[in-house]
Amino acid sequence: MSTYKLLQLNTVCNTSVGHLMESIQGAASEAGYKTITLYGRRKGYPDLPCIRIGNGVSFWTHVIWTTVTDRHGLASIAVTRQIIDEIRRQDPDIIHLHNLHGYYLNYAMLFNYLKDEFHGRIFWTLHDCWPFTGHCAFYSASCDRWKTGCHDCPHKTEYPISWILDGSRYNYQRKKSCFTGLSNLSIIVPSEWMKRHVEQSFLSDYPIYVVPNGIDFNIYYYMSNPSPARIGITTNKKIILGVAAYWTQRKGLNDFLELSRILPENYQIVLVGVSARQQKRLPRNVIGIRRTENRQSLVQLYSSSLVFINPSREESFSMVTVEAMACGLPVIALDTTAVKELIEEDVGIVLHQPSAEDYLKAIHQVESKIQNGQMTKEGIARYAQRFSVQTMTDQILTLYQESLAQ
Repeated sequence: MSTYKLLQLNTVCNTSVGHLMESIQGAASEAGYKTITLYGRRKGYPDLPCIRIGNGVSFWTHVIWTTVTDRHGLASIAVTRQIIDEIRRQDPDIIHLHNLHGYYLNYAMLFNYLKDEFHGRIFWTLHDCWPFTGHCAFYSASCDRWKTGCHDCPHKTEYPISWILDGSRYNYQRKKSCFTGLSNLSIIVPSEWMKRHVEQSFLSDYPIYVVPNGIDFNIYYYMSNPSPARIGITTNKKIILGVAAYWTQRKGLNDFLELSRILPENYQIVLVGVSARQQKRLPRNVIGIRRTENRQSLVQLYSSSLVFINPSREESFSMVTVEAMACGLPVIALDTTAVKELIEEDVGIVLHQPSAEDYLKAIHQVESKIQNGQMTKEGIARYAQRFSVQTMTDQILTLYQESLAQ
């Protein structure tokens, strides 16, 4: 049994990244590691050691700082001192970093500490592209300034929003200076798409390991007799489902709205994760549901839908796509980011920059494949088993052990 200590760091303990961390921490604990998670906001884990460092004042101060200066991740000085002090106190053998953005941390202070004092192993899972850009967590396909040096950011009014200054040139140089030059750092990414981007960035000198995200099949599974009425869905129409933590144009909201204009009457679009404002503006054949942490209700909805559409342009993996497939749901997605890696022809259809007509054609193709037996809910659910949380944690624990043995 290992007697090593693992410390993880992330913005929150909930949402998809928080659930991934929870799985890693649980598996490491079962393997004999002492574990602790530090996080900045919201609720912690009910049954795993975790410490919240930060408060509402520090969060909103960081938000205001970012909105004015566009220097996200360079506020929260007092909170970061507390984080560093706690790391010193915990004295971990491994630090596993996750999202360092999210208005809770000063990354420059943290990396100065890691370079000057910390001699253990460091793993950093990149869940998005923020670590190697001058502003964006994701960027449009037409922007490749992150490869050589960001400037004049065309997306500075998107997360992390800045309404006044453009700090992209400064941020790029500061991140490059802070994030490079550590001999004890390895990078984990969830997809080959993400790996290719990291290899073109200033982080390319680090070892890069692809470890696909995993889900818990005790939670997500195909239900033969689902009841979507449990979450207010009473339609007898065929459900076209979309799920996101939030809906923006980059997440593909407009694709659903365009599809709704030509969708026959016997179909019903259901979108989970819409805001209250979006909910009021949806057309009559689009049902909007607010974001939910009730995973059992989602399983009911996944299992009772006809097809899952993921029209996102900004995915480094896509947990919701795997969740949908685990519940037996065929998938229609775009080939623009990592989602296409998750889909083979017997579980879904991959489109290239589609129109509403392309989506509708794909829906009919899915129905045809279901009717002639080329696609089955049981078969799709079996296919999704390759993305198990057990596989993910086994791979990560192997990386830990190999690094500690060096």
